[in-house]
Amino acid sequence: MRSIRTGWERAWHGRARGRVAASRRAALERAQGLLEAGEFERAEAEARALAASPRTRGGDPGPVSWLARSLAAGAAAAHGRGAEVLPELEALIAELEQTAGADRQLLLVLRSNRAAVLVQQDRHTEAESEARDILRGTTRIAHLAEVWRIELHALTNLAAALNGQGRHEEAEAVARGNLSRAQGPAAAFLHCALVGSLNGQSRYEEALAEARRQTPAGGRTASGTLEIVTAGALHGLGRRDEAETTARQALAACEQFLHPAHPRIEEARTLLARVVAEDPPAAE
Repeated sequence: MRSIRTGWERAWHGRARGRVAASRRAALERAQGLLEAGEFERAEAEARALAASPRTRGGDPGPVSWLARSLAAGAAAAHGRGAEVLPELEALIAELEQTAGADRQLLLVLRSNRAAVLVQQDRHTEAESEARDILRGTTRIAHLAEVWRIELHALTNLAAALNGQGRHEEAEAVARGNLSRAQGPAAAFLHCALVGSLNGQSRYEEALAEARRQTPAGGRTASGTLEIVTAGALHGLGRRDEAETTARQALAACEQFLHPAHPRIEEARTLLARVVAEDPPAAE
């Protein structure tokens, strides 16, 4: 899940510079740092506390409070509570869209978070539409230095949405075409989308080779993703013992690092159940 750092920094300097106490900016930066470190619960708690904190005399808390709410919703979505916070994300997007001179970069970041939630909920057609619209939006602000990050996040959501619709050749093209310039979580998710697209085309040997290629770690938000697609490739090759072991590793990682409501946990459980159910009967 994409952070909102670049967007809120622009919004801060454009709307609140010199009007909000330095302590509030420090609190927002601390919550952002926790989000980027994968400390989703703490990031959300600190951001919500900041959003609810009293106004400072002579200050305008609107920007910082709104940004804190946005960060809290993003942290909850990254943790896997997308269904719960989707209405909040949509309300924040609507508020920003109605604001004169709204920061377009921040708006695209929020919409990218919404697209990721739609992928989590298997609403792949909607996620594809949202991702493509975000990509069109990035062309209008291409002069901004950090737009490439938003673009890559949209592309990861697009590849996932295409895989979810069974359009695996298209997903492969998106992943291969952008993996070389991706970093961190974006690289991890594009890598997994590529492996998933190869699995979807029954190209299991290629998928397994790709899965075992070294890529940047995706952090807590990517927990279990690589193990799931690797187990899928092993299962497709009939290597059931290895597939079961890897599926169990995927489930353990998901349960350890993600919220119990995260859809990836159910995905790992379903995969494990399928692998175990298809084991050959024991010899009598």
